[in-house]
Amino acid sequence: MKTSDPLGEKIEELDKELTIIREERDKLTAEAKKWAEKRDSLNQQIRELRRGVADLKGKRDALNEKVQQLKGLRERAEIERKEKRGKILKLKEDLKTLLERISPKDAQRIQREAEKIEWKIQTSSLTVEEEKILIDQLKPLEAQLLTHKKMTKLREEISKLQRESGELKNEAGMYHEKLSELAKESQGFHGEMLETFDKIRVLQGKADEAHQKYVEMRQKAEGLHQRSIEILEQIRLLRQRLQQVEEERQAKRQAELHKEMEEKALEKLKRGEKLTWEEFKFLTERGLL
Repeated sequence: MKTSDPLGEKIEELDKELTIIREERDKLTAEAKKWAEKRDSLNQQIRELRRGVADLKGKRDALNEKVQQLKGLRERAEIERKEKRGKILKLKEDLKTLLERISPKDAQRIQREAEKIEWKIQTSSLTVEEEKILIDQLKPLEAQLLTHKKMTKLREEISKLQRESGELKNEAGMYHEKLSELAKESQGFHGEMLETFDKIRVLQGKADEAHQKYVEMRQKAEGLHQRSIEILEQIRLLRQRLQQVEEERQAKRQAELHKEMEEKALEKLKRGEKLTWEEFKFLTERGLL
């Protein structure tokens, strides 16, 4: 191939262009690979963070479920305490009513007076009238004793209900304290989730940017690859044309050599000179002998 030949020069020019395009294409392909690796690395980080979010959500939801359970227990304790306080108020009203009905004497004195009258009835010789008088004296004393017993029972029941109410108050307070702890812990998990979501959003933006860069590099590389295919096709056609031109040149040169040989051999015949075997064969093949 002669560099002075226009076709050869064009092929050399295209070869240089092809080399430059291939280098640029390979450079873009390598850059696209780096962006893809960065994107994949970011996506892996995002997947790990999402798993972390799922774990935090599970913990938060479990705590929230416990919170709901504790709220139910606290509400039940408060309802029971309210019911007991209602009973206490009712019993105190009953006690107040009884206090209005009894003598200011204490129960022991009343008991002694009642026993004294009973003893007198059982041991003394009394007329019917006298016994009736004593029995009439005994009845209000017994009624007061019965009232005292009821009052004692009411006081015991009030005291019991007050203890139970106090226990329920402590229980409700314990539930409330535990609720506050769990709510704070749940809020902590929720805060971590929000922070993780912020990290995911940032990483997702970077991953999307990396993917966009990857697509851009791949498109540019693909464009250069298509251009290289076009140049290769041009080079193929030019080489084919160059070969054709060379064959035509060689054919023309061969024809000139044959004509020169023919003229030389015919001159020798005219002069009566002896032909070489090649000259004889050449003239014979062309029907000139």
